[in-house]
Amino acid sequence: MKLILESPNVNAYLENTEVINFHDPVVAQKISEIQATTSTVETQAALAFDFVRDQVRHSFDVDALKVTVAAPEVLTEGVGICFAKAHLLAALFRGLGIPTGFCYQRVMRKGTPESGFALHGLNAAYFPQVGWVRLDPRGDRAGVHSEFNLHVEHLAYTLNLDAGEVDYPFVYTRPLSSVLRSMWESTDCHELFYLRPPQLEVEEMLA
Repeated sequence: MKLILESPNVNAYLENTEVINFHDPVVAQKISEIQATTSTVETQAALAFDFVRDQVRHSFDVDALKVTVAAPEVLTEGVGICFAKAHLLAALFRGLGIPTGFCYQRVMRKGTPESGFALHGLNAAYFPQVGWVRLDPRGDRAGVHSEFNLHVEHLAYTLNLDAGEVDYPFVYTRPLSSVLRSMWESTDCHELFYLRPPQLEVEEMLA
């Protein structure tokens, strides 16, 4: 897939924000731990990816109630939905000096069109040797598996385009406002399951 960037400026994908806060002591400590393990950026990225995918549990998989949003909160609680995990991976990657953005897919909530649709969040990261690569730290479960691979994309879901699922090619510098709003306005993850945006709106799509 040819990715469409929100900004041609790579530095826009290194921004520290309230949600993607890699200056927070908890996040900074995790970054330091990763850097102490290996000196190569690619290996550091693989360690960060594996940590978020495997050690931060997906809220829906473990029936967690608390909605975590900002990277420090996700790391501290050790749980989050796909959006939250993408926020944390972006914070770790950006803290490691790896430009990282946000991508979205439209997926069926429960495997059928009748169950409705919701956005799924993942990341794209820039590595000089290969360019932009999409990575999905959602977390594995039965029928869902993703890997850190800079050469062959291996995302969590195989989309059913005929059923209405959509693989959006856009790479955003920040999480979508509609996504953040759904997280902030949900009282718990049970409510968030249904409040997630069902698709990208026209004004959210990049030319």
